[in-house]
Amino acid sequence: MTAGLACGSATAQPPATAPDSPVPASVSATQALTDARPSADGSVLTTATPGSARALTVTVHSASMNIPIRLEVLPAPDRSRPAPTVYLLNGIDGGADGNWINRTDIAQFFADKQVTVVVPFGGASSYFTDWRADDPVLGRQRWRTFLTKELPPIIDSGFGGTGVNAIAGISMAGTSVFQLALAAPGLYKAVGSYSGCVRTSDPQGQLIVDAVVGNRMGNTVNMWGPPTDPAWAANDPYVHADRLRGTAIYVSTGTGIPGPLDTFQGAHGDATQLAYQLVFGAALEGVTNLCTHQLHDRLQQLGVPATFDFRPTGTHSWGYWQEDLHTSWPLFADALGA
Repeated sequence: MTAGLACGSATAQPPATAPDSPVPASVSATQALTDARPSADGSVLTTATPGSARALTVTVHSASMNIPIRLEVLPAPDRSRPAPTVYLLNGIDGGADGNWINRTDIAQFFADKQVTVVVPFGGASSYFTDWRADDPVLGRQRWRTFLTKELPPIIDSGFGGTGVNAIAGISMAGTSVFQLALAAPGLYKAVGSYSGCVRTSDPQGQLIVDAVVGNRMGNTVNMWGPPTDPAWAANDPYVHADRLRGTAIYVSTGTGIPGPLDTFQGAHGDATQLAYQLVFGAALEGVTNLCTHQLHDRLQQLGVPATFDFRPTGTHSWGYWQEDLHTSWPLFADALGA
């Protein structure tokens, strides 16, 4: 197990060879619509249109939730060759405000890497899991089914996937990525958790989960039942951490102490965003730092290999998560064979 301190950007990797003339987004959209096959339960890709940067805005109808789900997809640069897939999950708001597309450089970062990148939207305060009952406010939540069963075959057929996947998420989704990996053994070769809290069944973990779900007025009883219900422990990656053996793992956190990106420039000139980072973002990252040390000790006790990046500074904010993605990419690339 490696426990590294913050080291800035990842070591530069030799860029993959991209085609001389990348496929236009309009052609990629048409190809995806033509090639995508429905999943076994009838979930289907319904629309694909050129979006921002080189992304495609894709809609997939989820049969389990009976709703259309928006995805932003960055196709691999060479559509003539198969490519593994990287799924990037947004945080508590499901991407409605901050997301991987509008707050990071993933379009540029992955432009020379032979991987397909998929960013799902929606699932605010859901933990991207399957809820046992429909919630009066949040509705039907079957995100585990969507992400592990419905979506992968659609992406693989529509975008030339190899069936080899990795997944990463921030904040709330830093818990979800482990839950999804445990629910679908072998689906993800690598897991990245940036500023997450994996424990869900101890008193502190339950308080955090209640706060996250309650942020959108959801009720955790509809998710996993009352606090004494065994479902809380069944969905706790800390409890089942031994089953993560064989998966490449990258976990990162700051401390909440303001760092180099907690400045007016680091917040892209947004005074409101900077105030959030310095007040709420600092407190939140202090909590995730504690959670991450607990996971580190747990995996070390079990002898499960993992890479941890304990940054000496930094708040709960997108600038650091962009750096985390860059830093973790070599581990992901090795696991994906990319």
